[in-house]
Amino acid sequence: MQQEQSKFIKHKLPCPKCGSSDAVSLNQDGSAKCFSCDTFFTDYDKESTGKVIEMTHRPKQESTFLTTYTGAYGELTDRGISEKTATKFGVKIVKDRNNKVVQHIYPYFNGTEIVGTKTRYVDNKNFSCNGTFEGTGLFGEQLYRNTGGKYLTITEGECDAMAVNELFQGKWAVVSVKRGASSAVKDIRESIEFVESFENVIIAFDNDKAGKEAAKSVARILKPGKAKILSFPNGFKDANEMLKQKKFQEFTSAWWEAKTYTPSGIMELSGQKGEWLHREVKESVDYPWEGLNKKLYGMRKGELVTLTGGTGLGKSSVTRELEHWLIKNTEDNVGIVALEENWLRTADGILSIEANDRIYLTEKRNKYTDEELHSLFDQAIPEGRVFIHSHLGATDIDDIFAKLRYIIVGCQCKWVIVDHLHMLVNVLHEGDERRGIDMLMNKLRSLVEETGVGMILVSHLRRAAGDRGHEQGIEVSLSHLKGSQGIAQLSDCVIALERNQQATNPDEANLTKVRVLKSRYTGDTGLACGLRYNADTGRLFEVSEEETFDNESCPF
Repeated sequence: MQQEQSKFIKHKLPCPKCGSSDAVSLNQDGSAKCFSCDTFFTDYDKESTGKVIEMTHRPKQESTFLTTYTGAYGELTDRGISEKTATKFGVKIVKDRNNKVVQHIYPYFNGTEIVGTKTRYVDNKNFSCNGTFEGTGLFGEQLYRNTGGKYLTITEGECDAMAVNELFQGKWAVVSVKRGASSAVKDIRESIEFVESFENVIIAFDNDKAGKEAAKSVARILKPGKAKILSFPNGFKDANEMLKQKKFQEFTSAWWEAKTYTPSGIMELSGQKGEWLHREVKESVDYPWEGLNKKLYGMRKGELVTLTGGTGLGKSSVTRELEHWLIKNTEDNVGIVALEENWLRTADGILSIEANDRIYLTEKRNKYTDEELHSLFDQAIPEGRVFIHSHLGATDIDDIFAKLRYIIVGCQCKWVIVDHLHMLVNVLHEGDERRGIDMLMNKLRSLVEETGVGMILVSHLRRAAGDRGHEQGIEVSLSHLKGSQGIAQLSDCVIALERNQQATNPDEANLTKVRVLKSRYTGDTGLACGLRYNADTGRLFEVSEEETFDNESCPF
């Protein structure tokens, strides 16, 4: 750059050809060039005094940095950047015959030598590159090479880097990536030792999707705790825009408030005190049975509750009670995905709870008039609040999850019952059942976390070892869950049903014991309550603690 500067001995002379008042630069050998009309004069003095001269256009040469690093130092008027700052960064400008800045020429250094340039055409905002970026540092890096320091700001463009220099009056080091947001990581890797020599790196990329994603990508390759990402105030795209609007204080505040980057899911805990103190309170909805409420303090949105039990032990009866209870005791929309039955059976089950009668049986339903059935339906199924999956069975897992998401998001259901997990497993192409269940549980867990829905999931038990099975009322443990421990691990709560359906004593055969196997919220597990089935009404009602806990210490 020094060699190029010494070539010219006088600047801003008038052009005898185009009439520009200050576009000519005079060389030591008496030749000159007009940067307005691009005319080369072999003897400027003769032409300027009216004598005969030889005047030609300089022959075109192969484009290299030597021919493209032209122009003169001056203010970047279109960008609000002073001549002092432009000169500091080695940026030159080219003006037209109307003295308007039409080009910026940004130099890139390999050590102390300029080996490449990037030219910005002001009118159409296009760029052209000459020379090479091979071995070059970041734009402006030559100003601070091997010095390190407390703060380094990295921007997405050259003018933004110079703007930050103006905003901070040159106080802190600032550079720009060479090739924009899409190549930001590559550019930083090529200068990683320089960047890492600073204690703090503030990434001030453009306030758009590409800039935000690139900022995170760059932050990930720096040492933990070093990178901070600046968020521009609303309405501002970049640092240069803030400079042009003279928002010095606003930029300074945003710069100091830049947040230390941490990977998604990682946070510095002391900074969360305010949110910890003023957290969202999750309201609990009571279960229909007091014993469960004592153990679990009710059910909450944003939790995944798994209900399990042996075949024929009352899981459907319990889910029917819960569906009806949520409809009647909340104002929330309720979704039901019952994969083993059609929508008529689902509706029959809810209406039977409302009627306190087994009207899912034709013999029972025929005893009611149409008017009575109309009234029961309106009481049990409020308009616009209950949404069900109307197709029997599952054929495609992606289709099922699309419908489930629609029920939660599109239909705004705050509670959803999925009956049951192993019907979903059956349509997976995954041959390994355990891996399939793990995948499904992760998808269900993610859906709960994302939407905040309260989900009740029905799951089966594996066949018990030994002579006695779950149908004989053996005590259930988490290890009995069928297929994978991911069911227990990803559920907030696991509730098991136990009943000896083969007992000769009708009272024992119709008594279901409800056991809490896991409660992430309360930590309270164990036998919660007993539910007796009434064969006339088809309802479950809670029995006394004495009857529930009778012989609890002994095997069934």
